[in-house]
Order: sequence, then C-alpha cells, then structure tokens
Amino acid sequence: MAQEISHIKVGEVAVPVVFEKDTTLPIASVQIVVQNAGSMEDKEHEGIAKFLAAMLGEGTKETGATAFAEELEFRAISLDAHAGVETLVFEVSSLKEQFPYALEMLGKLVKSPNFSKESFEKIKLLTLGMLSNKESDFDYIANLNLQKLIFKETPFAHPYSGEVKSIKALKLKDVEAFYKERVSLQNLIIVAGGDIELEELKTMLLPVLNEFKHGHIKAMPYFDANKDAKEQIVYKESEQAYIYFGAPFYMKSGDSEAYKAKVASFILGESGFGSRLMEEVRVKRGLAYSSYSRSSIGKSHSSFTGHLQTKNENLEEAKKIVAQEIKRFVEQGATQEELDQAKRFLLGSEPLRNETLSQRLSRAFFEYYNGYEQGHSKQQLEKIEKLTLPELNAFIKKHDEITALSFSVVTKREKH
Repeated sequence: MAQEISHIKVGEVAVPVVFEKDTTLPIASVQIVVQNAGSMEDKEHEGIAKFLAAMLGEGTKETGATAFAEELEFRAISLDAHAGVETLVFEVSSLKEQFPYALEMLGKLVKSPNFSKESFEKIKLLTLGMLSNKESDFDYIANLNLQKLIFKETPFAHPYSGEVKSIKALKLKDVEAFYKERVSLQNLIIVAGGDIELEELKTMLLPVLNEFKHGHIKAMPYFDANKDAKEQIVYKESEQAYIYFGAPFYMKSGDSEAYKAKVASFILGESGFGSRLMEEVRVKRGLAYSSYSRSSIGKSHSSFTGHLQTKNENLEEAKKIVAQEIKRFVEQGATQEELDQAKRFLLGSEPLRNETLSQRLSRAFFEYYNGYEQGHSKQQLEKIEKLTLPELNAFIKKHDEITALSFSVVTKREKH
C-alpha cells in the first residue's frame, strides 16, 4: 500500500502524518519527529541535544528509569528517543494489542520526563565515559577535526556528543530549558505505520499530542562548507595514518540536479570497489585497504567528504593521489562504462531499498520533510535512467568547488 500524507488537528494546529498501513505483521510503530531540536541547535551547550535524548531514555519522573523500563519490557514495547543533526525523535513500536498502552507510556514520557538530579548525573557520567573512550578513536578525531575545519563558526563545527568541557559545564536546568524551548507541537511531524487504520491511529495519538506544549516554528538556517583549503594534523601513537578530506558542494535540498549528484558521487567514491578513488588508491597503488567519498545535500548544510587509512609513511602520497583524482574527475568527467555501471546498480538495487515498512516510511518522510511531492524518489530514478554522458559530465565540470579540499589527519610523529 502506498504512503499517504494527512493531518491530525490538535486545537488550531494541524500536525502532519506520514502513514502506511501494512498488515504483514501484527505490529505498529510511531515516530514523533521534532524539527529544529537536533544538535545544530546546541549553541553554547555543545552536546545538549544528544544529552536530552539520553535523559528521555530514563523514563518519567514519577516512575523512574528502572520501573518504566520494566513496564515496557514486560509487554515487549520498544520506546526511546534519539537526536540527529536537525531533529529529535521519539520512537515507539509494539505488537498491535499492546499499542494503546505503548502510546499511553509515550504520552507520560512527553508530559513528565525524568529530569531528576539522579538521572542527570547518571547521563553525565555515561557521556563523559563515552567521550573519554573517543580520545583513542582516531577515526572519530580525524572526522571531528574535519568538521571543525570545513564548518568553522557554524553549528556543525562542534561534536554532536559535546566535549568533556561542555558536558562538565552542563546543568540540569539547561537540559530542561532546551526541552521546553525546542519540543513543541508546531514543530512535529508524525511518521507511523503497521497493522492499524489511519483514523484509529489519529484517535489514539491525540492524547499524546495534547501533552506537547505550544511553541513557534523556527526557520532553519543553511550553511555551506568552507572553500578555503586547510589542513590539520594531530599526532598520536598510531600504526596508520587516518586521512579525512572535505570541500564545499554547492547544492541545496530540492535542487533539480540532485539525481546527477547521486550518479557522480557513486562513480567517484561512494560505490566501494569500482569507484574512481578505490581504483586509484587501493587497486592501482595499494596505498589503502579502502577509500570512500560522498556528497551530502541537506536542508541545513551540504558538503563533499571522504576518508581513507594508509601507512604513516604513505601519508603524503595518498593525499596527493586523492587531490589529483578528484581534480581529474572534475576536468575529464566520467566514462560511458562508469555511467552504465552506476545506472545498473542504482536502478537494479531499488527494490532492496524499498523492502521493509521502515524503509518505505523513511523514504516518504524524507520526501515530505524536504518539501518534495510523494513519489519524488521514483521520479529521480527515471531521470537517472535517461541521463546521458554529456549531461553528467557538464554537471561534474560545473562543481569544481569539490577540488578545494581540506585535510584532517591523525598520524604518528616521525622520528628524526
């Protein structure tokens, strides 16, 4: 059954609902997506959105974490919250027979999260422990420093989990204020599906939505990556050099040429074996086990990024090859064989990306959230099928901003 878009009226507010009925299994699920409540809203409290999501996993103030979790577990109900870059999401799923109770528990969580001193200190301790472990995660360090380079002085320059300093400085009142300011009825989108009727779902959801406070819709800002090529090297006792690279990619969500970007990105570095970067870096020169790149086009930011690992002594050569290959790709474009191969994969693997209810709802939400009409993804594939090599290469040549590479490296200091 196709997805449908409708609304639930909560007073004067019409909350959008992305829905698909699926009777394959006797289960139902709901995601309540809160826009403008993700990590890009952290501002002076780095890591607060993810911290809040963790605190929402601590049950209600009245019940406490353990008793709340036991109530859910006894009925095989999954209920949690997680924060992304732009959104905060409440997610609940259960057997159909337990679904009314699952939504009742969700309503209680929304109304009275466990913002107790004990829960706050527990999450702070766990977060600091996780951040301490990240100090020896060289991929994490290289990637974080790349974000700081290419998104300097923007919300994306800070780690989504925060840093030790910001988490230590965080106070319970900050988390409560963030929840109160960001989690509001006007910013909600519902994504739901399963063995349930839409009207029945709306009736069951209404008491939950009534627990959300009213607020204001906030316009989402947009940020491009930094075009001034820079480099940062961090020295660690590492057996390998971790190389992360990035550049601007001047496209926004909704761009009519996004399907060309998908094909170009696949050919250059997103397809694994057979991609340009993998071929040049691993197959021809044996410099790395793997090498990837991707273009990211979002509502709030866009960029071109990639990464590889190599022996410390091969660091400079690997960086040089990556920069050369990206420059060559922009100047000379793709081959007909590469275009044909990309089409075969992207068109042939489409059924696999549309198999489960979760996949279909995710796609329908993506289309709605980005302002597309339903069926947009299918239209993109039809455009990919008709794409010619001259059209693709004209697009690639136009986006020479991806050659303005910044490098973030973690490597071992040379002994002299």
